[in-house]
Amino acid sequence: MRKIDKIIIHCSATKEGRDIKTETIKSWHVKGNGWRDIGYHFVIELDGSIRNGRDVEKVGAHTKGYNSTSIGICYVGGVDDINRAKDTRTEAQKKSLIELIDSLRAVYKNATIHGHNEFSAKACPSFDVKSEFAEYNKKEKKTKKSESHE
Repeated sequence: MRKIDKIIIHCSATKEGRDIKTETIKSWHVKGNGWRDIGYHFVIELDGSIRNGRDVEKVGAHTKGYNSTSIGICYVGGVDDINRAKDTRTEAQKKSLIELIDSLRAVYKNATIHGHNEFSAKACPSFDVKSEFAEYNKKEKKTKKSESHE
């Protein structure tokens, strides 16, 4: 099993309400970038469907310098009708993102949650991951602290 210490959230940078499918994103990565597969491990489509991307045991291609120890999640959307960064997540996407993170954290207990913009000069994922998932990362710090005192 890969050692995972980060879950990194991205957006597809597609216009609000534009129903892009995982296969389309995969074709952008494979045909457009020449990669062997989609860069993300999971994609959350507009209706909240969680789609598998690259196998989690394979290194992703989503955050330069952090791919080997992270899992990449992408939600469809992230920009308004004139391509400005905007949190366009539907309620279904928000719910699915929490469910997916909870299930991943059950396996990768020490993984912290981050936005792509923490590692790159980009707006992606167009919302404040640090703030929205602060409790997840606090739980991680408490766990590490308690383990160090045992």
